[in-house]
Amino acid sequence: MRNKNNKHLGIEIDPELHYKLHYISKYYGRSANGEILYLIRQEIKAFEKSEGEIQIPPSSDAH
Repeated sequence: MRNKNNKHLGIEIDPELHYKLHYISKYYGRSANGEILYLIRQEIKAFEKSEGEIQIPPSSDAH
């Protein structure tokens, strides 16, 4: 069931990238959505490690 507090992000990708994403996600036992979220989290971790924690304003809905 979808969490109504979560944001939705739609992206367009070319067929080759789409195939490879599904191949990798299946290899790791994740859905394509789960693989994308995993990769985004890894990139945020790496960014914050080198550049510092990203602060979210208290009144923000984190766009």
